[in-house]
Amino acid sequence: MRCGYTYRDVNIVLISTYELGRQPFGLASPAAWLRKRGHHVVSMDLARQSLDESAARDAALIAIYLPMHTATRLAAQLIPALRQLNPGAHLCCYGLYAPMNVEYLRSLGVSTILGGEFENGLVHLAERLATRANEPQTEPLVSMDRLQFEVPDRAGLPPLEKYAHLIVPGDGYRIVGSTEASRGCKHLCRHCPIVPVYKGVFRIVSRDIVLEDIRRQAAAGAQHISFGDPDFFNGIRHAMELVEEFHHEFPKLTYDATIKIEHLGKHEGHLSTLRDTGCLFIISAVESVDDAVLEFLDKGHTREDFLHVIKTFRELGMTLHPTFVPFTPWTTLEGYLDLLNVLQQQALIENVAPIQLGIRLLIPEGSRMLELEDVRRLIGPFDPQSLAYPWKNPDPRLDALSETVQEIAAAAERRKESRPVTFERIWQAAHAAAGLTAPPIAASRHTGLGVPYLSEPWYCCAEPTRDQLVSIGTVKPQVKAVLATADGFV
Repeated sequence: MRCGYTYRDVNIVLISTYELGRQPFGLASPAAWLRKRGHHVVSMDLARQSLDESAARDAALIAIYLPMHTATRLAAQLIPALRQLNPGAHLCCYGLYAPMNVEYLRSLGVSTILGGEFENGLVHLAERLATRANEPQTEPLVSMDRLQFEVPDRAGLPPLEKYAHLIVPGDGYRIVGSTEASRGCKHLCRHCPIVPVYKGVFRIVSRDIVLEDIRRQAAAGAQHISFGDPDFFNGIRHAMELVEEFHHEFPKLTYDATIKIEHLGKHEGHLSTLRDTGCLFIISAVESVDDAVLEFLDKGHTREDFLHVIKTFRELGMTLHPTFVPFTPWTTLEGYLDLLNVLQQQALIENVAPIQLGIRLLIPEGSRMLELEDVRRLIGPFDPQSLAYPWKNPDPRLDALSETVQEIAAAAERRKESRPVTFERIWQAAHAAAGLTAPPIAASRHTGLGVPYLSEPWYCCAEPTRDQLVSIGTVKPQVKAVLATADGFV
């Protein structure tokens, strides 16, 4: 394969529709590869900027990054507009959700689909187009190649201050940069969208590349770094060497990372080093406090494991941000009230973004959830509009409560309401759904001190909320008309 040069350069547009409020690594990384080989690349993050129609019309290749479900839903709305703007462009979708939705994307006119370690595939595709080769896709649908990564090239993306920022109660906010020290995951959680593609494989980004990426973002004003790895402790030695060198070079920068409860228990001895090297908080996908549900999800931890990690973090003076998928086919009203009660008892109300309490389990194509006979019995046919298998809880009160909680969380975000006040509303709504009078929440749990958190709540393994589906609203009005969903909102 020729990767070092081209017969001619190619005009390429890379598009991200949503990446958790971060400046997209999934644009910056391939942009570096493609520009190094002489191609003209325009990167567009439609979560933060309008579509550059002129660049889209001039592109020989338009490649859309699909790291998660919400990004894919938004991309599916965008693709018809891109085809109208430039019928001759070669359309490519790449990233985690591209191979999971191959048939649907092909039906939209996408010619090349790349999953896994996609940078080399994009380079090869550009080379193929440079030679005017009119042939079907020759790049692998999913590649697990061990790549020698380039330093991400973030030129052309909106500045960091346009992205999610770190809120530090009592101390304002900080500009946030982001990077990835690894991709994929060695675990096989049943509901996780990484598993159908990576199948237990993870890949390391070399420490010098990660540090140079951080160095450049610090020079651009970053005061905090969010590590976007699916699990920062997949490679524990790599992680610890990285944070120690990070802190040595950037002693004033803080950071956060995502780590499984299982790993937080197994590698408990390393947590104090995270604290001492500037880690402000750890995000962990707890998902549920019901052991039966955790077993269905194959999460690798129990309720007691979660409670032990809470205790450990409190003793170390660290902050844990647990995330949840509280609405599953097995959720009961008693179980949901139990979750809320645990958060109250453990003084975690400030630590949980309200939207986390309204999320429903997502079952996309290829999900390991489909291995369960219980799941196969309750789901409906695959819905290409929502890119998921629909399901309903046996108790309709739970489906209604999920919608209510999402509405409460969305309204609270618009009003900039405090998390304790929003939790109180959810607490009341959940008890009302169960036909119970809500007991008072202990005043002592509302410390008023707050905890540091990112302004855009973290989650990806879930159905998008209505507010997320309109997040592409920065696209120009003439393009927005093409982006209306089946529900009729834009």
